[in-house]
Amino acid sequence: MTEPHISYTETDTKARYVATVPGVEGEGELTISKVSPELIIADHTAVPDSMRGMGIAKALALKLMADVRARGQRIVPLCPFVRGYAMRHPEETADVIQW
Repeated sequence: MTEPHISYTETDTKARYVATVPGVEGEGELTISKVSPELIIADHTAVPDSMRGMGIAKALALKLMADVRARGQRIVPLCPFVRGYAMRHPEETADVIQW
């Protein structure tokens, strides 16, 4: 499988990660809301049918966690995918998840 290309855009209060894969139609996304300089909310993750089963949602979540970790922030996982991932992998996420 080709690794997805993940881009990041932001405003003062929101941000969005977008994943694309060469030769595959559509884009996956993970959106966040900025609560404070130390805390963000993972709002929503979506992957189109054309990208299902490719690990795109996981790649987006891992990119988010790596970025948050590097910035010394924490995530409130309201998004069901991010929440589920954090619950299944507490050893990987405990340092960045705010329950």
